[in-house]
Amino acid sequence: MSNIKDNLGKVEQQIKNACQLTNKSPTSVQLLAVSKTKPASDVALAYQAGQRLFGENYVQEGVDKIAELQALTDIQWHFIGPIQSNKTKLIAEHFDWVQSVDRVKILTRLNEQRPKHLGKLNICLQINISGEASKSGATIEQVPELIEALSSCDNLNFRGFMAIPEKGDATLSFEKMDQLFKHYQALWPTVDTLSMGMSDDMESAIANGSTMVRIGTAIFGARN
Repeated sequence: MSNIKDNLGKVEQQIKNACQLTNKSPTSVQLLAVSKTKPASDVALAYQAGQRLFGENYVQEGVDKIAELQALTDIQWHFIGPIQSNKTKLIAEHFDWVQSVDRVKILTRLNEQRPKHLGKLNICLQINISGEASKSGATIEQVPELIEALSSCDNLNFRGFMAIPEKGDATLSFEKMDQLFKHYQALWPTVDTLSMGMSDDMESAIANGSTMVRIGTAIFGARN
């Protein structure tokens, strides 16, 4: 458990090195620590080491951790897993960000169920950039419909895109995502986030425009 601080330091150094290779500011890429299957005590250790952004894949597990760590008021909680319609209320009531929106129905439900006193829920649209049948995510062709729906959602804040490319050579997928991101960044003043890159492809993702990498095992160890 005491390795979490060291692991965070190593990952932060990797991000810094990847940024230097492409002449980017190290502060231009945020680290999202993915704590799925790990206890709230591990999240607390990462928090003590300075980490503030945490990602959860499972709704109930995330909600339980948020409740347990509610005294840590400056944690930013991101939901990054597949979304079932019957779980949107819990997500809307507890999380600060949702990175895995891929259907108009989910957008509508999150908008209707977001408590006003919490402010706007930050949204990233998940794109299935490799076209894998096993993965969630909208196609690039579906993006205009999603954006149109988003534009009428008063309780949601469109922040950008998320993708999980196919394992192997993801560079082409990263390049496509960067093009999509830049296109909508020019149209929407709130769009500032391109969430892509994990432990094994972080450097390539950063080289191709990622502003947020999602790292789990390299920080918290193998999943339970």
